[in-house]
Amino acid sequence: MTAPARLTPKEALAFFQGFLKRPKEVGSIIPSSRFLEKRIVKSARLGEAKLVVELGPGTGGTTQAVLRALRPDAHLLAVEINPEFVDHMRLHLTDPRLAVHCGSAADIPDALAKHDLDRPDVILSGIPFSTMPRALGLEILQSVHESLPVGGRFVAYQFRDRVETLGRRVFGPADVQTELRNVPPMRVYTWIKTSEEAPVPRPA
Repeated sequence: MTAPARLTPKEALAFFQGFLKRPKEVGSIIPSSRFLEKRIVKSARLGEAKLVVELGPGTGGTTQAVLRALRPDAHLLAVEINPEFVDHMRLHLTDPRLAVHCGSAADIPDALAKHDLDRPDVILSGIPFSTMPRALGLEILQSVHESLPVGGRFVAYQFRDRVETLGRRVFGPADVQTELRNVPPMRVYTWIKTSEEAPVPRPA
């Protein structure tokens, strides 16, 4: 499978170069398929959201799918740690509903404050929890939990199940779906925040 048609050769090259430079920060060498994007949109109920945060958007392939699904009055904050990807998105994605923030997914409240945004209805994540230190993964998930209101959704699409193991400690059990029409096949984990207090962490 090749990169989806929405990517120009330059965009595909930028994605691949980003993977080579920072493989632990890029979830896959190939951008998400349209089938995975549709599953993410459905799991996150993006059509109902007023504010969405996307963690690790890369060159913005999934970001474009999110923007297509959002209401005209909705907003999307993309949080990306790779400055080259940030520059690429700011140059090529000019939708006024989109703000691109260069920073860590562990600092979502700070990113929201910097852009004068309230708590999001949905947080999406394609960042690879399986390649990062366990402590950082928990820190990111705690940042997600802190940022969402009760009833807010966290949707993570991952090749491996590390996020489910860590996410159970912060959110409790996840709803899990698998999208086979993607390279590699991806699991889509969905949590709904039920309380301002996170579950008491148990030894992993």
